[in-house]
Amino acid sequence: MLTARLPTILRSLLFQIAFYVATTLYLLVLLPALPFISRRALWRAGVLSWVRTNNWLLRVIAGVRVEFRGVENIPPGPLLIAAKHQSAWETFALLPLFSDPAFILKKELMRIPVFGWFAAKARMIPIDRRAGASALKDMTRRAVADLAEGRQILIFPEGTRRAPGAPPAYKFGVAHLYSSLKAPCLPVALNSGLYWSRRATLLQPGTIRVEILPPIPPGLGRAAFLARLERDIETASDRLLEEGLDELGERAPRHLAERRARADSSPLSTPVENS
Repeated sequence: MLTARLPTILRSLLFQIAFYVATTLYLLVLLPALPFISRRALWRAGVLSWVRTNNWLLRVIAGVRVEFRGVENIPPGPLLIAAKHQSAWETFALLPLFSDPAFILKKELMRIPVFGWFAAKARMIPIDRRAGASALKDMTRRAVADLAEGRQILIFPEGTRRAPGAPPAYKFGVAHLYSSLKAPCLPVALNSGLYWSRRATLLQPGTIRVEILPPIPPGLGRAAFLARLERDIETASDRLLEEGLDELGERAPRHLAERRARADSSPLSTPVENS
């Protein structure tokens, strides 16, 4: 590809420009039809094409590819999806995996001109994180109604982006939602933050890996569910993190490479020889 010989910082800048230009064009082209087009038509004509365009730009310009594993674990019909959140990438790239997803997102995003109008048309589920219990109640009411229509409810159980390797911080909201929906929960692990970090515009060439894990059946208690969800996602995400660090080599984040070196040199990691 033509951009392969360019410095990573320049390729990252070019991708960011292309990403925002493409997004703006999609919004402007579809805006006149917004009052008249159905939600499902908007999904087919706009959202899926926009996501595929973004992933193509990511691959061609920034050299970032995507590998999905465990897609066969996605059950048909309504379900709750709980995904690891490390970067901006999964806010759009997971959508084509599902037939009719509804994102749970910050209410502030709905106030963004044009973008918020499209999010409302797509019937995404806003949550005001400052409203406490009332926000949880309203989110649950909306999610139950959408699930009854056969939609898939997608939530980031930690509430915000977490750096790769950071200690997990799962919130009670996902357990409340699981208990209320009485539907299977599909855990999703990933390592996107290694390639598109949460607070930087620099993208690292490589392969974002996503693993769709076996669904957690309905009926568990909230505490048991939350413990299993965290264990499943974190175990798989840690494994994907190791794969990513192997791929990045010297380009891996320094603090993660140093932590890995310390773990490798620990006496606990050294096999004990038989006497």
